[in-house]
Amino acid sequence: MNRRTRFAAIARRTAWQALPTMLAIVVLNFFLLKLMPGDAADVLAGEAGSATVETLQALRAKFGLDQPVLHQLGAYLSHLAHGSLGYSPRYDAPVMQLILSRLPNTLLLMGTALSLAIVAGIVLGAVMAHWAGKWPDRVLSVLALLLYSTPGFWIGLLAIVLFSVHLGWLPSGGDITVGASLHGFAYAADVAKHVLLPAVTLATFFVAIYARLTRAAMLEVKRQDFVRTAHAKGLHPLRVTVRHVLRNALMPLTTMVGIHFGTLLGGAAVTETVFSWPGLGRLALDAVMARDFSVLLGVLLLSSLLVIVANVAVDLLQAWLDPRIV
Repeated sequence: MNRRTRFAAIARRTAWQALPTMLAIVVLNFFLLKLMPGDAADVLAGEAGSATVETLQALRAKFGLDQPVLHQLGAYLSHLAHGSLGYSPRYDAPVMQLILSRLPNTLLLMGTALSLAIVAGIVLGAVMAHWAGKWPDRVLSVLALLLYSTPGFWIGLLAIVLFSVHLGWLPSGGDITVGASLHGFAYAADVAKHVLLPAVTLATFFVAIYARLTRAAMLEVKRQDFVRTAHAKGLHPLRVTVRHVLRNALMPLTTMVGIHFGTLLGGAAVTETVFSWPGLGRLALDAVMARDFSVLLGVLLLSSLLVIVANVAVDLLQAWLDPRIV
C-alpha cells in the first residue's frame, strides 16, 4: 500500500468516526447548557433595569426560549443542517459572524504557542537525553518541573509585570496597538509583539511535558538494535540522532500533541482573559456571563471540530513517520 492510499484510508476512517462524535457533542452540550440557571432574556432584562413580566415573555418568544427543550434542540439541529449556528441575543448578530471574527486570533495564538512548545520541548528533550544523568539534564529537569507545576495565569501575570511594566519591552494586552494605522511589515511586527507574551505563557506548560517525553523516548530508542547497527556502520552520530533516534522518538510526542489540543484550547481561554486577547476564549467567557447559549454552543462546536481536525493531522503525520501505520 503506497503512502497516498494509506493517507486516504486514515482520513476516510477518521471522517466516519468524526460524524457521530460531533452529533453526540452537540446534543450533550445542548442539554448541559440547559441545566444552567437563567437565560439570555433574564440577563438582557436585568441590564435594562425596568423589565416587566410581559417584556421577559416577549424576549423569550423572540429568541425561541419559550419553546420546549426538545423543540429548541430540533430547531438548533435544523439550523446546523443549513450551515447556520443561530443568532446571538446578546450581540444581536449571527453566531457564525461573531466566531469568524475571533477565530483568526485564537488560531494565531494557539499556532504560535504550539509551535514554540514543540520546538522548545524537542530541543530541551534532546539536550537532556544527550547529557542524561549529568548537570545539564538535572538543571533542565528542575526547570521542566517548575514550568509544569506553575499555573499559566500566574506565569502570565509575572510576564506582564516584568516585560510590560518594568522593562516596557512588550505590550500587556490586546492584539494590535489601538489607534495605530499600520500596514504590511509594520502591522505584522506589531501583531507579533502582542502575541509573544500570551503565546509563551500558554506554551510553558506544554514545553515541560514535551521535553520530558522527548527525553524518555530518545533514551528508549537509543537502546534499540537498529541504532547500534547504524553506529556500527560508521554513520555520523548527528545523522544517527536525527534520522534514527529523534524520528522514532517523535511518535509518542505527536500522539501527545493530538491529545493536548483540547487542553490547549482550554488554556487559551484563560490566557486570553489575562492578556485581553480578543479570541474565542474571551467570547465563550462573555457568552457564559450573558447566558448566550447560542454563542457558547457555536464556540464549543467549533472547538470540538478543531480538536478532531488536529487529531486527523496527527494520524497523517504518524503515518508519514512510520510506514507500518495504516
